Amino acid sequence: MRREPTPAKRRLWSLLRGGALEGLKFRRQVPLGTYIADFACLYPRVIVECDGGQHADSAYDAARDAWFTAQGFKMIRQALGRG
Repeated sequence: MRREPTPAKRRLWSLLRGGALEGLKFRRQVPLGTYIADFACLYPRVIVECDGGQHADSAYDAARDAWFTAQGFKMIRQALGRG
C-alpha cells in the first residue's frame, strides 16, 4: 500500500497525517504482532482500516480485529467500493 495506495487510502492518509485530526499522530502500514494496520495511532490506541469489497465477511479480518481489540485498540473500519 505504501508504494501504490488506492485513491481512497491516499485521501484518508491526507486527512490523518501530521496530526491533522485533533492532533493525533497516525502512522501508516504499522506492523503490530503478526498483522499490519492500515493506519494506527499508538496513543490513544486507534486503528483505522480502509477496505474494499474483498474484505467483506473476511474471517482473517475478523481474527485480526479481535486481536487488535484484545491489545486495547479501538477499531474504525471503513468499507469502500472499488478504488
